[in-house]
Amino acid sequence: MELVCPAGSMTALKAAVDNGADAVYMGFRDGTNARNFPGLNFDLNEARQGIAYARNRHARVFLAINTYPRPHQWGKWCVAVDQAASLGVDALILADPGLMDYCAQTHPDLRLHLSVQGSATNHEAIDFYVRHFGVQRVVLPRVLSLTQVQNVMKRVNAEVEVFGYGSLCVMVEGRCILSSYVTGDSPNSSGVCSPAKAVKWEESASGRRSRLNGVLIDVYAPEEPAGYPTLCKGRFEVGGKVYYAMEEPTSLNVLDILPDLFRAGVTAIKVEGRQRSPTYVAQVTRTLREAIDACAAGPEKFSPKGAWVEQLDKIAEGRCHTLGAYTRPWQ
Repeated sequence: MELVCPAGSMTALKAAVDNGADAVYMGFRDGTNARNFPGLNFDLNEARQGIAYARNRHARVFLAINTYPRPHQWGKWCVAVDQAASLGVDALILADPGLMDYCAQTHPDLRLHLSVQGSATNHEAIDFYVRHFGVQRVVLPRVLSLTQVQNVMKRVNAEVEVFGYGSLCVMVEGRCILSSYVTGDSPNSSGVCSPAKAVKWEESASGRRSRLNGVLIDVYAPEEPAGYPTLCKGRFEVGGKVYYAMEEPTSLNVLDILPDLFRAGVTAIKVEGRQRSPTYVAQVTRTLREAIDACAAGPEKFSPKGAWVEQLDKIAEGRCHTLGAYTRPWQ
């Protein structure tokens, strides 16, 4: 299985490549990618340098143009596709069918991957993209169980990439109605569930408060670790009790099911986190590289090392991990 790691900056790209990533994924420094953060991503010159660095160390580079352009933006998104083709990226990660059609017609030799933003969760949807646009790989959303992943893989004529570590999403990827309602911005086009301009921290004697566009998300006791405020991972009063009503802050970690994914024929394990620090990227890449190599050498004997779990939990949301939707005992 390939290890595909995030490159939100040149430093993060080098951290991923130097620690064993088979491929990295990046975006341009604009709204064409779904992680449009200030200070992140690449201009054309930086992208060219990053590609050269990765290629010289036998790693591939994928570029994400995975947002949905509005009608007045169409030309800019087509230019981004043209620029990616001119850079010679190893694959383009797309979500919008119109852009896929443009790419298939204009750059027929450019390899296409279906972004998780496309939310293709069944073989019929995946086959549509394969037949019409020549998509060669699909990134499955983080809402499928392991059984569902295995069943999809038996019926599709495309490579399958799944998320192996990082944040979870309780909504249709990138189109969260909750965060859109609170901030007025689409997570897909704004690049994040909680745009920095909408985040506010308040300090008081009783602790720290986090707000999102004025909405109280959480209250932290003194010395309690405070996570970045997202609506789905906030604590709310429901029925007289204050708790994580929608989702607890935790990170996806598939170490326990690596052999199952390997036997199912999964092509790549993807790490979430282009907005994360280079230190995060280096640690996750290094740990998963060891784990994937150990699994490939003997899936029947594979067992996650305690050191791997400990290293990944240190940088996980909430300092803990979950299999998320992958584990559903009733299936």
